[in-house]
This record gives sequence, C-alpha cells and structure tokens, in this order.
Amino acid sequence: MKVLITDPIDDAGLERLRESGHDVETAYDVEGQALLDAVADANALVVRSGTEVTEEVFDAAPDLVIVGRAGIGVDNIDIDAATDHGVIVANAPEGNVRAAAEHTVAMSFAAARSIPQAHARLKAGEWAKSDYLGTELNGKTLGIVGLGRVGQEVAKRLDGLGMNLVAYDPYISEERADRLGAELVEFEACLEQADFLTVHTPLTPETEGMISTDELELMGGGFLVNCARGGVVDEEALAEAVDDGVLDGAAVDVFANEPISEGHPLLSVDDVVVTPHLGASTEAAQENVATSIADQIDAAFAGEPVMNALNAPSVDESVFPRIQPYIGLAETAGKIGAQLLDGRISEVEVAYEGDIAEEDVELVTASGLKGVFEPLEWQVNAVNAPQIAEERGIDVTESKRLQSDDFQSLVTVSVGNEDETLSVSGTLFAGDDPRIVRIDGYRVDAIPHGKMLVARNADKPGVIGFIGSVLGEHDINIAGMFNARRDDRGGEALTVYNLDDPVPDKVVERILADDRMIAVKYLTLNGEDDEGEDE
Repeated sequence: MKVLITDPIDDAGLERLRESGHDVETAYDVEGQALLDAVADANALVVRSGTEVTEEVFDAAPDLVIVGRAGIGVDNIDIDAATDHGVIVANAPEGNVRAAAEHTVAMSFAAARSIPQAHARLKAGEWAKSDYLGTELNGKTLGIVGLGRVGQEVAKRLDGLGMNLVAYDPYISEERADRLGAELVEFEACLEQADFLTVHTPLTPETEGMISTDELELMGGGFLVNCARGGVVDEEALAEAVDDGVLDGAAVDVFANEPISEGHPLLSVDDVVVTPHLGASTEAAQENVATSIADQIDAAFAGEPVMNALNAPSVDESVFPRIQPYIGLAETAGKIGAQLLDGRISEVEVAYEGDIAEEDVELVTASGLKGVFEPLEWQVNAVNAPQIAEERGIDVTESKRLQSDDFQSLVTVSVGNEDETLSVSGTLFAGDDPRIVRIDGYRVDAIPHGKMLVARNADKPGVIGFIGSVLGEHDINIAGMFNARRDDRGGEALTVYNLDDPVPDKVVERILADDRMIAVKYLTLNGEDDEGEDE
C-alpha cells in the first residue's frame, strides 16, 4: 500500500509504516496540481496542519482509504468530503495531551515566579533580585475551565503540588471530578475562587471570547494560563487586565491569529509570559502522534476498527438504509435537549419504541450523543461520542420497546443530572420527514431545522401575541409555530417557533422580562451558526 506524507512527521512513524511493508513516499510543501498528482495513486495520506485536504484532493485520489492527521486539529481536512468518498479521517488526540499539560504547569510556574522576566534582565547584566517577589502554588486554588483530557492531566499534576482544585465543565460528572480531587462549580464561581485559572476548552462559537473583561474582573487578582486554543480568551482584555493590576499576571501559548504581529497587546505587558504555541512541541509528543497515525493506517488497511476515526460509521450495509433517517433525528433531539437543560449533564438515555426498536441502533445512539456533546468538543461525531461520554463519566443507557402508543417509530433522547431530566422525542412522517413530537412532556409538531425559539409560559391569554409582537419589532420572521399545554387550562404551556432570522440575546431578555414567561431558549440546528448575540 502506498502512504503519502505531505507534512513532516517524526521518523518513528515513518519507520513503523515501512516495517509494515508499505511504500512510504514523502512530498513536503506540495500544493495545487502537484498535490493532486502526488495523491492520485495513494492509499493513505498523512498530514499535519500545512496541507489542505479539500474535496478536490479526494476527487483526485480514487484509491484513498484513510487520511491521518498527526495531531489533534482537523480544520484543514474536509471531513464531509471524506465521508462522501468513503475515506476515513483519523487524528491523534492522545499523543500530545501530556505535553500540553506539562506546558500548562510550566507556564503557571513561569508566571508565578516571573522566570522569563528575571532571566532576561540577568542576561542583560542586571541583578534584579529585589524586583521580583513570587507567588507559591502550594495552598492556592486552581480553577480549571474544561475538565477534558488535558484539563484532567493538569489537575492530577497540580493537585500533587498542594493546590486546591475547582473546575467548571458542564459535561463531566461529579463522580469523575471527585476522583480527580476537583470540586465542580459554576463558571462564575470558578473564576471568583481561582488564584490560578487554566483554560482547556476547544474553540467553538459558544467558547469564543468566553473570558473577557467582565470575567477577568471576577478573578480579582491571580493568574490566567491559556495553552488550549486562541480566541477563547479575549487577548486585548487580558492585556489590559494585567496592565491595570486586575490580574497579577498571565501566561499564553495560543493566540486567535498565529503568528502574532509585533504590535500584539500582550507583548507590551511585562507580567505576561508568552510562548509561540509550544504546547505539543516535545520529542515524545511528536513521536507519539506519528506512531499513533501509523497504527491507525495499519488498522484501516486491515479492515479493523480505527481507534480515533472521526467519520467512520460501523453498521451492517443492509441495515443502514433503514436506520439512516433516524441518525439525524437522534442528533437533533440530543442537541435540543442539551441546550434546553439548565446545568451540567450527568446522564443520557436514548430510547426506541416501535419498528425502530427492532434494528441495530448503535450508530443512532452514538448520533444522539453527538448532538448532546457537539457544543463542547473538537470534531465530535458518532464514532467518538461514546468515548467522550466514558471519559467524562456520563452514564449512557439505551432502551427499547417494541410497541409505541402513538407512532410507528419513536426516538427519545433524555438528558439529566441530579436535579432534573428533560426529554425530546422525534419521529418520521411519510418515511423520511423528521418531526419533534414531544419536548419535556409537551406534545408538539415542530420541524427540527434552522433557527428555533422554545418558550415555556403560564397558560394565559395574550402570551403568543406578546411574543409575536416582540419578534416582529425586531424584524424576526416566524416561519411556523406549535403551541401545546401539558395539563388543563390555567397551567403551563410550551410554544416552539421556527424562525427565519436569529434572535439576539436582548430579545430573549425582553421576552423573559414578562412575568408570564417561565423560560425562553433560542436554538440553532443543522449547521446554523449565527448565534443570538446583541446587535
């Protein structure tokens, strides 16, 4: 088998591929037609961030079985095109976890003890001992935003150094956090309690700019360390907070735009330590990601499961046509449930009733989990969603009932925690027309697509007219709506609105200000990414 490598990887990965008997060809820095020519007869393609793997590349490579990313980020690979062409896309998320965690710890010490600043002055001939009074980590509180793979490794290391741990992560169980020695708290409490705050979240529309001026002021001193993704922390606000003494210092390894310019605001603040995205730059990490990708290529060629595949469904070919319509339905139900539930999620149940309960629904269940987890993970999909649930200590159950009271087939995704559980049910009309038919016990008939507003209110006259008026005042067009009530008149009602336009936060707040309203949530589905921000 021919393996084409277009970005440099560690020699250990090359040797492993050759030892397996593959024809390994390197063609670094190729692009355009040269890349298309090089990949034309390749069975596997190995890249890092330098090669753009577009639909055109897949069109040019009819024998391609797998694309391996020697690292974690796959923004440069068109995964949809890969799936359309039947090509597996795999990455190596574990290989640099330890390196990123260790760099976070190193940056924490560097900021707390002003190590780079003192080093530079001593190299320049200054003995500035009296200018630096450091901060010890022992006995201080570490706030961790994002308790995923890297966050957990940081927790283990700094817990051993005598720090008290608090963490914010709505997608991890208290039991798992307890085993790490961390107390789960809400986001604001994490900021307020932290003497040191480390950030370990992916960059998504939900996390972009999640730590800015107001959040930094909540810290009231201390140090912020970001070795995760640029853009999660507002860099200009961080520079201003350190310069004004709102924070004691900061350490940053990642930036919204890389490489950064000479005039970047963080470069001019003395108490900010910066490094040029070195989190994964260790010999061991580079060797690990290279050998991991080599092993996954071997598995793909052998027809075996690919450990970190991002797009490969595992289901019998004869079954797939019967379950395929329910894959997107379960994902959408999970996405709606996760957005409507207040608080962290500790358990997920996917239940099947009627004809669908007779099928192999493992892929459908995984797709439901994908919808639940999608806002907080890099490239989560039906392949890696079950693994994410296991890593975060979330209980996942699957149930089946061959009879359904009202529908030929019904799929229900329930999300819950110690305080509440919320269920979203969907079915198919006319075989392939998806509908959301129950939300939290309310019978509805909602089209699960695009922009939606879900409002729960006291069942009193005039509420629907009030909401329609507020939306109309802001030029938000209603494409469809369905109203339901759980009990008799005078209780509570729920209305689902399909909208043509996004709903800014101020409009949601305006609706919620009415004393008849109980809850209002704006949702975006099916790839819609224009969130309800203030205009």
